Amino acid sequence: MYNEENIRQIVEKQREFFRTGKTLDVNWRIRRLKTLKKAIMDHQKELEDALHEDLGRAPIEGYFCDVATVILETNEMIRGLERWAKPETHFSGIHCFPSIITKVYKMPYGVSLIVSPYNFPVILSLGVLAACISGGNTAVIKTSSKCVACSKIIKEIVEKIFPAKYVAVIDGGHDVADMCLSQRFDKIFYTGSPKVGVHVLEMAAKNLTPTALELGGETGNWCIIRKDADIKDAARKIAFFKALNAGQICININQVAVAQEVAEEFLAELKKAVIRQIGENPVENPDYPKLINEAAYNKCKKYAEDYKDRIYFGGNGNDKTFKFSPTVIYPVDIDEPIVQTELFCPLLPIVPYKDSEINELIDTIERREHGLSLYLFTRNISWAKKVMSTMQFGGGCINEVCLHMMVKGVPFNGVGHSGMGAYHGKWGFMEFTHTQTVLIGHNKFNFSTREHPYGKWWKEAMIKFVEK
Repeated sequence: MYNEENIRQIVEKQREFFRTGKTLDVNWRIRRLKTLKKAIMDHQKELEDALHEDLGRAPIEGYFCDVATVILETNEMIRGLERWAKPETHFSGIHCFPSIITKVYKMPYGVSLIVSPYNFPVILSLGVLAACISGGNTAVIKTSSKCVACSKIIKEIVEKIFPAKYVAVIDGGHDVADMCLSQRFDKIFYTGSPKVGVHVLEMAAKNLTPTALELGGETGNWCIIRKDADIKDAARKIAFFKALNAGQICININQVAVAQEVAEEFLAELKKAVIRQIGENPVENPDYPKLINEAAYNKCKKYAEDYKDRIYFGGNGNDKTFKFSPTVIYPVDIDEPIVQTELFCPLLPIVPYKDSEINELIDTIERREHGLSLYLFTRNISWAKKVMSTMQFGGGCINEVCLHMMVKGVPFNGVGHSGMGAYHGKWGFMEFTHTQTVLIGHNKFNFSTREHPYGKWWKEAMIKFVEK
């Protein structure tokens, strides 16, 4: 059991270790990343088993969503870290003469706190840890109490390869999380709900701790299907995505707005796609994941019961296994509560709209909190690009789902109520480093232009010339 005192001791020991300067060595960091990668590969089976126990995931889903993603992320950092961490050299400008050389150093923050969620417990703990290590920090990982098996194996792996003075894993409930947040960390990285994100920021503010938040869309991530879309393709991809991890994904589609002109066709294709992929009774499919616990299952079930008269297909679950089938609810008005909250389950409300009123639909979505994702299905790529480049959201896809977060070299982030900060690859390194600008001064050829007295005409002329 943890208490504030032993958590404080963990943080202090990490701070002492950080102050030795060992983590500043880029080659040392690369060796730690290689150690992490090897440990994950060595424990692949145990991680997959834990993901199945906690979330009911099939081994292949556990591998490509969590385990393999950490390996790919770590590979990218191993290859790029030396280049990313190299100090930048800049020309100071003639107005700084004779001090014309300026360096920008990428410095670690120090002791970091990583608070990970239950839905992707491996990538959102060990994946974030890789970014933390690449930046030269130490880390305390607070795992979710809801994924007991994953927390156990993650802790075993980390304790086997790293001393607690460098990386420590702490498990426990919200009380333990608050004990961690009450400590003075140098960087906090939290993944979870907007509601808890506010609490994390409030705690971080007491010590002015830089904080990154990866949150879900508070009023839901929208998917818009225009009347000119490839309906069968859209249905296939949406069916896959909604079944993945039983909808417990921060970037998942929360609700679909479909043009009335193609709504019936889309619903029929969506039903066929779900049946083709996971069967007519998904709750009996051993490869179909479950909701994390009874509370999550009951919340999903209650929503379904409230809308039972509008369930197009699905709506059934198993109270013992906590599996609930992908459930399509149609029609739903855009102002109903179910499309103004993050569902985080396999329910999918369908909002019909007139394709001629697409601008009004976009306007309504824009007036709500920024989503973490946006998905558009249309053959009008010019229109889609314009929407994507003028709306505010975390990230998204045109005629595809979820793959944007798997692209190397680009950031994954939210904005406003869907998050702040960014990570993945180089962006993760940047998130866990502070850039320090240092001008290198000279003691010769220093003119007195900037010094008192200012009365001489040539000083004013010189300043205006070099700074115009």
